[in-house]
Amino acid sequence: MNGNGAPPRVGDVTTVSAGTGKTDGTQGVPATAATGPDTAAAPAVSAASQVPAESQPSAASEPSVPTAPAGSARTKLERGRGALGPALELVHTGRAPTRAVLTAELGVTRATAGAVAAELEALGLIRVDSRPGGAGGAQGRPSHRLSVDENGPVALAAQVHSDGFRAALVGLGGRIVATAPGRVPVSADPAQVLGAVVEAGAALLAQTGRRCIGAGLAVPSAVAEPEGTALNPLHLAWPAGSPVRDVFAACVKAAGIDGPALTGNDVNLAALAEHRHGAGRGAQHLLCVATGHRGVGGALVLDGRLHSGSSGLALEVGHLTVNPEGRACYCGSRGCLDVEADPLAFLTAAGRTPGPEVSLLQQARDLLREEHAEPGVRAATEELIDRLGLGLAGLVNILNPDRIILGGLHRELLHADPERLRAVVADRSLWGRSGGVPILPCTLDHNSLVGAAELAWQPVLDDPLGALGAAA
Repeated sequence: MNGNGAPPRVGDVTTVSAGTGKTDGTQGVPATAATGPDTAAAPAVSAASQVPAESQPSAASEPSVPTAPAGSARTKLERGRGALGPALELVHTGRAPTRAVLTAELGVTRATAGAVAAELEALGLIRVDSRPGGAGGAQGRPSHRLSVDENGPVALAAQVHSDGFRAALVGLGGRIVATAPGRVPVSADPAQVLGAVVEAGAALLAQTGRRCIGAGLAVPSAVAEPEGTALNPLHLAWPAGSPVRDVFAACVKAAGIDGPALTGNDVNLAALAEHRHGAGRGAQHLLCVATGHRGVGGALVLDGRLHSGSSGLALEVGHLTVNPEGRACYCGSRGCLDVEADPLAFLTAAGRTPGPEVSLLQQARDLLREEHAEPGVRAATEELIDRLGLGLAGLVNILNPDRIILGGLHRELLHADPERLRAVVADRSLWGRSGGVPILPCTLDHNSLVGAAELAWQPVLDDPLGALGAAA
């Protein structure tokens, strides 16, 4: 279950609570991080303890300062070493496009920010462009531009779904460097499928010659924490409780790939990616609902952090009942969102028999785009929109999100009739009637893959020197 699409980005990411999420899965993974693990141990980077407010530089320019004594650059770097992770996070999420903005966001001196940026550049993670790039009319020297290094390390990202798998290499900034789809019958043996996807990823690494910092896997199942087991891989025919994280880690190690190997639910990871790089940027209470190849999933970014519950099983929205007399669900209930608003439900409602040529998701998309005017297709579209809207309204009443983003076929339904979907949600929810909740399409192609890569990148974002030194 992943949401795809490519409309423009929405908004900016806001600073969130300090702290570092766990990196052994999706539980507690920070959606955007303003601090790193060394921040508390490095008070030199604190705005309150180091730099008086009146002396901080503006984000528009970098005023000239006296040349520092010889050897002080290393001292500045030592003071700011705890800021390496937060600085990398700011560049990674696009929140620090210049060194002046980085200086202001970190609350450090310009010299310290320069030393931090130089260290990240030396690690091959970012690029510092000293050519003029300041705003027109800005006072002082134009600020150096910062960007991720397009030739830097990558994470191996993998996704398994009911129609096969996809492997990708993803750099900082959520940029997909290379991708390889695998359309194969998904075996009931997780080791066979995960071995194939890791093999495809290893081939991409060999072709590109890129350094790999770790691997992340997205699966269409709740992933129980801390065990890393797939609780309900209903559409994969895997045994309930399959140890997917251990199996994936063993496949990664057997392929000779260094770094951590982490696993999470595909829609959780899609939400993480969209919050950092896509349609969820700037939201503090972000609800993501998506249907990919089969079923429906949901995720919540709460107070700026991915919320996965006490054991990784939160937001199993697919099993909300939206039609009591509806289709039988795999969970044993009837009329769940999972079977009332996914691609198979749409094809069935439109009177179409799915074929084996392409995925169910692609068949549903093609039908919606190419034959929407046909009465049966239009009726099926309205039926799924009403079911989806009923489910979203219940979630709005419970969660009170400030933004909803939709992925996969749900994104296409939103494009097909946005007013109908928004009207259903508003009519059925108290908070919707009080002013409405923005409902937007996901904006990232392969956002579950990007989110899987975020799992692997998190240790580097937390501690660049430690993570890359250990991987060297």
